[in-house]
Amino acid sequence: MNEIICGRNAVLEALKSGRSVNRVLLSESTDPAFAGAVFKLCKERGVPCRKLPKEQLRKIAGPDHHGVAAELAAQEYASLEDILLLAEHRGESPFVVVLDGVEDPHNLGAIIRTALCAGAHGLVIGKHRAVPLNQTVMKTSAGAASHLPVARVTNISQALRTLKEAGCWICAADMDGQPLWELDLSGPLALVLGGEGQGLSPLVKKNCDLVAALPMQGPVSSLNVSVSAGVLLYEVVHQRRG
Repeated sequence: MNEIICGRNAVLEALKSGRSVNRVLLSESTDPAFAGAVFKLCKERGVPCRKLPKEQLRKIAGPDHHGVAAELAAQEYASLEDILLLAEHRGESPFVVVLDGVEDPHNLGAIIRTALCAGAHGLVIGKHRAVPLNQTVMKTSAGAASHLPVARVTNISQALRTLKEAGCWICAADMDGQPLWELDLSGPLALVLGGEGQGLSPLVKKNCDLVAALPMQGPVSSLNVSVSAGVLLYEVVHQRRG
């Protein structure tokens, strides 16, 4: 179960203190002045915030929600700068995994585990249309989420531009690309994978320098995103080790 805190003061203090908050939920009957203050803080922090019918909020947060609840992250989020500094500290070229719209916590947990084992310096997820770091992710990652920095950003495309400025090549995983072993993935790299349903968004794909594909045989046209991530990550490991 994710940690839920309820009540006006508790939620406001969590937002003001800088704690990692996955989302804030408000009752539709909450007075406009308080709701406005919460939305303002959430916008400043980049925390998703939405209104729900009182009964729906009650099912999520219990009877003593007092009109507002916040779901705390199961692990503190890092920043893009933290991830790049980790690569610099290790004396290695940056190796970052970026997920565009992965919504299944089991997939996210599995990808985090593989990324850590493959030597990635960190992982980037979005704040919207994406699963956050919750208890299911932590459990599925088998503890890896406690060791791999995960940054949560408002805009994936902007994050890719920041990684480009840091010297990374941006490689998308998509079926219309070149076979991954034909690409040079040995240098500073951000590997971008799309979500389970829609894959990469057009804008995110537009910000990528390379497109890597996994050639498929047989009647099934695609792999689960966590399986694709494993194949791609270890091709990077293979190329980096020569």
